[in-house]
Amino acid sequence: MLISEQYKAQITQVHAETPGWGTTGRNFAPLIQRLVQDFQPFNILDYGCGKQTLARSLPQYRIKGYDPGVPGVQDPPEPHELVVCTDVLEHIEPDCLDDVLDDLQRITKKVLFVDVGIVPAIQILPDGRNAHLIVEPARWWTNKLWDRFNLLSITTSANDVQGIFSAVNPKGNGAK
Repeated sequence: MLISEQYKAQITQVHAETPGWGTTGRNFAPLIQRLVQDFQPFNILDYGCGKQTLARSLPQYRIKGYDPGVPGVQDPPEPHELVVCTDVLEHIEPDCLDDVLDDLQRITKKVLFVDVGIVPAIQILPDGRNAHLIVEPARWWTNKLWDRFNLLSITTSANDVQGIFSAVNPKGNGAK
């Protein structure tokens, strides 16, 4: 399961009521532009796209969005050569994380870029929980991803971990 119905209702509500929620994608536009130059992907997916600010920041590329909490982009995505997943994984329900990581593996044909927050969020969900449902150190996240992808590069800070991973075949080619 990628998301429970109860949590989907929570994040849909937050997306609708909080203008700044789901807008960090634009912050990664310069880095994604470099990845496009380096890896020459045929197609790009923003997994957990929120309000689709990454796509609006890079109009020269056709970036497809997927987000279970945003009407219009909730359909499960097809595999893409470059998958971007920023400010998403820390928001996943702990019981669903392995399924979400397996889904990322399923849809990543070439390269995955992730940015994961490793500290509590400022945002509180309607049910009173911190919006970062999973707060773990960088090494924990790196190991989780390394189980499913080949690590190309990793950068850590006090607040987040960023990684570039290559797909592992055969799962990385869209098969499961």
